[in-house]
Amino acid sequence: MNEDVLIIYCDGGARGNPGPGASGVVVVNGMGETRMEIGKFLGVATNNAAEYAAVISALKWVLEEKVKAQKIIFKLDSLLVVKQLLGEYRVKDTRLKLLFSEIKNLEKKMTQKFKYVYIPRNENWRADKVVNQTLDCQH
Repeated sequence: MNEDVLIIYCDGGARGNPGPGASGVVVVNGMGETRMEIGKFLGVATNNAAEYAAVISALKWVLEEKVKAQKIIFKLDSLLVVKQLLGEYRVKDTRLKLLFSEIKNLEKKMTQKFKYVYIPRNENWRADKVVNQTLDCQH
């Protein structure tokens, strides 16, 4: 990898599903260095809604920070969300449709090449840690 590439790990979780939920985002540069961590408490959420919220946070960060990387790889451990974002699965849930639509609108503003990639849960430990730290801080 080179410095023109960013890896953005996204994760979401809800304790109770639905229950207290949070999203976590960790941005890693091409050198493997952590550039940014974002944790957001979501209130009551489902696991899938929290996963979508993480992608939204990541996309907003890219746009607000005017990220210069030419290529961004979003890595998620939710196969469902990745397949939905790639258009391979339909989004049926009403709430998720709204979040999906928000993501697609943010994507239109992106100037970088980007892709969504499914990774196993154990490879997404950075973002999972942010989710759990965010949830732990709410109690």
